[in-house]
Amino acid sequence: MSGLINYLSCGLLWLGMLVKAPDLVRHWRDPYLRVICVLLALAGACFFLGAPPTVGAINHLSGVPNLAAPLTYASITAYSASSQVLIVYWRGGPHVHRTARRWIVTYTIVLVGIAVMFALGHTPVERRTDFDTYYATTPFTAEMIVLYLAGHLAAVSVTTVSSLRWARQVHGWLRAGLVTLGVGSLCGAGYSLTKFAAVTARWFGRDWTKLGTTVSPAAAGLGAVLIVVGVLIPLAGPRLTQRRQARRTYARLEPLEHELAELLTRRALRLPRPRFSSPATRLVWRQTSIHNALGHLDAFFDRALYERTLETAARTTGEAERAEATAWAAVVAAAVAEERGGDPDRPPTDAPDRAPSTALLVPIADALARSPLVAAARVRAGTTEGSTRA
Repeated sequence: MSGLINYLSCGLLWLGMLVKAPDLVRHWRDPYLRVICVLLALAGACFFLGAPPTVGAINHLSGVPNLAAPLTYASITAYSASSQVLIVYWRGGPHVHRTARRWIVTYTIVLVGIAVMFALGHTPVERRTDFDTYYATTPFTAEMIVLYLAGHLAAVSVTTVSSLRWARQVHGWLRAGLVTLGVGSLCGAGYSLTKFAAVTARWFGRDWTKLGTTVSPAAAGLGAVLIVVGVLIPLAGPRLTQRRQARRTYARLEPLEHELAELLTRRALRLPRPRFSSPATRLVWRQTSIHNALGHLDAFFDRALYERTLETAARTTGEAERAEATAWAAVVAAAVAEERGGDPDRPPTDAPDRAPSTALLVPIADALARSPLVAAARVRAGTTEGSTRA
């Protein structure tokens, strides 16, 4: 079980990076996407490099005792920098690139300091899990530990405050993502604080090693889960909303398409139904079929029937939008019946009242009331809102 939390957290973060990789390939010039992918990659690398089996492998292959420690600290520092840059690009503003460069330069100095302190320090005994507390009193090595912890704590603190403060100003998926990111960063702060507590206790001759080897990894793992979710929510959320809306609109247009199905089949106006496609593709297919049918029926639309039905429905329901949808439902149903029973190449000159049955009228009206096709049908019939009221 040694390192299991690290590897699970790493896998989750790199999975999030793979989810964004196709977008990065298509829009590789987008700095925001680049920062997101770098953030997820570095966060995963922190957990991978910090896993005890990985630590042992790095130390063994390099021949340098505890070389894995500065590499892990460097990845944590780079991750801290990327989290700050992400917040900068997320918020935007007139000086985005300048602010991002400042964070990068600041944490580059921290990286150099970690390398220098490790080179000057003396760490001959390999410590895979408790390096921080074991060498907390060793000259230069202690400064290296404090430097990386301070850099990480500063980054997650700023990220937490910025995310939660900004979340109060926005709504929807962005707000949910910011809150989740802020809570995840707060858990990340728990990692630094518990490590600091264990190191400080070592300075005063006490042994709080368990705090840094059990609580800290748990806090870091939970923070990783929340951070990756918080980063992906504003990206995936709108897509989920669009898919849900497409499915709902697709279902609402079914009664109208069903009324036009015989015409669509008989006149070969419908394209083959897409299989294994997205909700948006299926919706476009259904809308295209309906548009094709309405385009074929435009010569049979009865303006007089529309106006009579609109007037009656307006008096009955008292709702202008619902009355208009009901009037168009009557016109569409009547046009279908007229086209089916007469010569489609010769439009009627004096169409009688031919309102559809209530069982048919209600679902068609419901579909039209929520569909942009009402506007298209209005154009085809040559009727505008102003002329109708006149």
